[in-house]
Amino acid sequence: MLSWEFPPLVVGGLGRHVAELAPALAQNGVQVHIVTPRPNPPCDREQLHPNLTVHWVDNASVDPTTDIYERAFATNELLDARATELWADVGGFDLIHAHDWLVGFAAIELKLSHKCPLVVTIHATERGRWRSSTLPNQLSRRIDDLERNLSFEAWRVIACSNYMVNELVRLFALPTDKVDMIPNGIAMSHVDRFSPTELALFRAKYAAPADPLIFSVGRLVFEKGFQVLLNAMPHVLDVFPTAKLVLAGKGPAAGELQSLAKSLGIDGHVTFVGFITDDDRDRFFSVASCAVFPSLYEPFGIVALEAMKFNCPVVASDVGGLGEVVTHDKTGTLIFSDDPESTSWGILHVLKNPRAAADRAAAARLMVAQKYNWHRIARKTYEMVYRRVVTERAQTYW
Repeated sequence: MLSWEFPPLVVGGLGRHVAELAPALAQNGVQVHIVTPRPNPPCDREQLHPNLTVHWVDNASVDPTTDIYERAFATNELLDARATELWADVGGFDLIHAHDWLVGFAAIELKLSHKCPLVVTIHATERGRWRSSTLPNQLSRRIDDLERNLSFEAWRVIACSNYMVNELVRLFALPTDKVDMIPNGIAMSHVDRFSPTELALFRAKYAAPADPLIFSVGRLVFEKGFQVLLNAMPHVLDVFPTAKLVLAGKGPAAGELQSLAKSLGIDGHVTFVGFITDDDRDRFFSVASCAVFPSLYEPFGIVALEAMKFNCPVVASDVGGLGEVVTHDKTGTLIFSDDPESTSWGILHVLKNPRAAADRAAAARLMVAQKYNWHRIARKTYEMVYRRVVTERAQTYW
């Protein structure tokens, strides 16, 4: 398995996906070796389970001033070299599983060198992020080309939502029977690790006990729609003048979002907390009146599952995978994408009716536990994809 991220270096949903899927596969009897980059790792390998080993590739020598495509290319040369050594040590592999274009160079090279089938999970696409078939620059076009090539070279492609299945078929002209839909998941453990006193003290840092507390988290980029949420806040404050909004995350749009809050006159009601730990994210979900995810593009939206796990009422754009995870007025509240008026309506729908919101949150938590647990997802990955690929490869002349 090739991944650009693995704990403790996790930026987005891709890293969390691999961090949860790999141990679940190992527990289901699949022997997994993860090859992943990390600057100056404390060791070159970690045995996390009898069936799971992480092999760290030191990419500290890669020039950080180059663009992400060039950094990925240089890092992939190191990933390929480590995986080739590992191939000889282990005695070969039944398949390669790559996650997104960032490890695509090494994945394709290993496939061709060892005549080993390649499975690819596409977590998002460049054209989807830009919400356009016309890409704005050479960097995006190069990423798009690699995504297309990686999808073409794959024996099978995994998408995390029906929305993404349709997007991959449409953008890359993939046969529909080449793409499998297997959703992201969520680990349901450690939900009750915070005491009521600890949570009350934590909440008090951001809002008074009677004040509504609205929370949102994600990478601060345009497609996450935080600008829409900020534009919705004046309407929320008209009805709940003491409401507070906490935005967590970092990214290139941070300064622009802070300026927008100030220009709207709501900066006294908005706190930008920057990067937060998983523990603090979970504390916010535990104490927030609602969690809002106003994405313009969202292939899946694992963050919605994370909120649901803590019985936090969810307000989310009816876009991409979010619209598949949230059932309106049953497990959450859906809003129109890129629409501040609809966003404020969704927030007020929760704040005005806390009992109904709590009932939806309870239904959502039950749904997540039953449908999105990692054991179930690992079994689907093995049975639907891995076993099929290994069987077909054994019957095929390369």
